[in-house]
Amino acid sequence: MKRVVLVTGHYWNSKRKAGFHWLAEAFWHQGWEVIFVTAALSWLSVIRRDYRLAYPVLQEANTLQPMRQNFWSYVWFTPWHPANLRSHLLNHLSRGLFNLYGQLPLGSVEPLFKETDLFIFESTPALLLFDRCKQLNPQAQFIYRVSDDLRLLRNHSVVLDTEERVAPKFDLVSVPSQHIYRLFAGLPNLELELHGIRKDLFTQDYVNPYPVSDIPNVVFVGNAHFDYEFLEQASQLFLNWQFHIIGPMNNLPQRNNIFAYQELPFESTVAYIKHADIALQTLAYSPGAECFTDSLKIIQYSYCQLPIVAPAYLASSRTNVFYYKPGDANSIYQALIAAQMYDRSQISTENIYSWDDLVSRWIKRIDKNSPEII
Repeated sequence: MKRVVLVTGHYWNSKRKAGFHWLAEAFWHQGWEVIFVTAALSWLSVIRRDYRLAYPVLQEANTLQPMRQNFWSYVWFTPWHPANLRSHLLNHLSRGLFNLYGQLPLGSVEPLFKETDLFIFESTPALLLFDRCKQLNPQAQFIYRVSDDLRLLRNHSVVLDTEERVAPKFDLVSVPSQHIYRLFAGLPNLELELHGIRKDLFTQDYVNPYPVSDIPNVVFVGNAHFDYEFLEQASQLFLNWQFHIIGPMNNLPQRNNIFAYQELPFESTVAYIKHADIALQTLAYSPGAECFTDSLKIIQYSYCQLPIVAPAYLASSRTNVFYYKPGDANSIYQALIAAQMYDRSQISTENIYSWDDLVSRWIKRIDKNSPEII
C-alpha cells in the first residue's frame, strides 16, 4: 500500500472542510494510506486564540490518531512557528529563530516519513519542512498545492522566502487559479489545476432548508474577508429578499431579511447552496485576493448552476458572475438584478471535475515519474 502525507494548516475533524480534506479522502478511496498532518500550530497559536483550539488539538498533539483503517491524523504542535508578529522589528528579530522551524522534532511520524511515497504541501508556514522531508526521504515525490497566495495570508517573510526557494524543487507545483498561476510563471513544474468538488455530495437530493415562497434566497458561504458593507446595502435595497450568511461572521447588520448560521458542518451547507437562487462571493479586498476568482466556493456555486455576485476586482471569463463596485449601491443593485434574471440553464458544468479526478491525474504522473524496479 502506498502512503501519502498531506501537510496542511487544517485540522482533520474541523467543521471547515477545505480542499486538503477532500484530497485526503480521494487518496484514501483510491487505496492509499493517508497521514493528515496539521502544522503551523504552536504556543503562539494559543496566545492568538487560533480557531483550531476549539478542537482537541492540544490533547492530540504529536500523537498519531487513527481516524479509520489506514487513515491517520497528526497534529504537529511545536513551541513556536513562523508567524507574522505584526511588528517590523519583531519580525526582523525573529527571522533566525523562525528559520529553524523545519528542524524541530517531528515526533512519532518521522519514521513514517522515511517510508512515504508522496508528500503534498499546502501553502502554509510548514513549507519550512520541505528540506527536512526531502532529506529524510529523497526518493519520494513532492507536490506543492498552492491553495492560497501567502501574501494574502500575510505570512512572515521567512515563509515567503522559503516558498520562493523551494517551489522549483517540487516535482509539481499545482495551482487552483489564474492569479496564482501568474505568480509562479516560468516554473517548468507548474500546472493550473482548478479545485475539484465532492460530486457524490452535490448530486444527492436534499430537503429545501428555505421556507417555501417566491422570495429570492441569496447565500454566502465562507469564513473570512466578508464584505460587510455589501450586505448592509444589499439587504436595504432588497428588503423582500432573504440573505443567508453561513460562516463565522460576527456583527452582521440586524435586519429581518438577514439570517446568520455561523459555521455548519460541510454536508449541511450543501442543501443551502443547492436550493439557493443567487450565490455571493462578496469579499473585501486585500492584496492577493484576486486568487478568489477560482475559489472552491466559485466552483461549487457554478456546479449548482447558480448566478454569482462578486466585486469587480474578481472579474473573470465566467458568464455566471455579475460584478459590483464595492461601496456603490447602484452597481450592487444592478448586479443582483442581473443575477436574478440570468438563465441558469446556460451554466455549463462539463469542465468541473471531482477531487478523485484530480488525484487520479496526480497518481498517473507519479507512476510515470517513478523509477522502474529492475
